Amino acid sequence: MDLINFSHNAITTEEELRDIIQAPHELVVKKSISIIDEHCEKFIAKSPLFLLSTCNAEGKCDVSPRGDFPSSIKILNKHQLVIPDRPGNRRLDSIQNIMSNPHIGLIFLIPGLNEVLRINGRATVIKDKQLLGNMSLNGKPPLLGIGVDVEECFIHCPRALNESKVWDTSTWINKTELPSSKDIFHDHLKINGIELKN
Repeated sequence: MDLINFSHNAITTEEELRDIIQAPHELVVKKSISIIDEHCEKFIAKSPLFLLSTCNAEGKCDVSPRGDFPSSIKILNKHQLVIPDRPGNRRLDSIQNIMSNPHIGLIFLIPGLNEVLRINGRATVIKDKQLLGNMSLNGKPPLLGIGVDVEECFIHCPRALNESKVWDTSTWINKTELPSSKDIFHDHLKINGIELKN
C-alpha cells in the first residue's frame, strides 16, 4: 500500500478545528485544578499503574507504562510529587526526554475504576539520596527519581475505559491468539539484522 500524504486534508488552524468541533462546556474547562487536593492524593495513593508521557527537545514523544505498589509515589505538598525510577531496561527514554524538555503528562489508573486522573506539569530528574531513601522497594532505594511540579490535575471521564471494557474479563482475549513477547522481540531484532539462537 502506498503511503498517504496526510497533509492534503490536514486541519491547520484552531478556527478550522472549531468549525468542526465546538468549544467545550465551561464545566469541562473549570474542572481542571492546579493543586494536588485530597481527592487527587487519594487517587494517586490507590493507583498501582500510571502512564508517563514525555517529549524531547526535538519534539519526539514517548509514553512509558510505570507499575509499582500503591502509595509508591511520594506527595511532598499540594504542588509537588516524586516518582521513584525503578531499575528497568536502561534505555532511559523518559529520563533523557525530561533532561531536554521538562514538560510531562501523567495518567493514573486504578484497577476496576473507569475514571482516570490526569496530571500535567514540569519534571526534574533528581538524585536526592535522603528523599529517595524513603522510597525503597525490597530494601533497595531508587538511584534516580522524577520530581514533578504539578501545573494541572483533573479527573477524566470514564468513556474510553467504558467503551474498551478493559476491566471486563469476559472481553479479554486468549493469550494464544497473539505471538509471545519473546517471539515478537526476536522478530523485531531480525528486522534490525540481529538473529538470536533459541
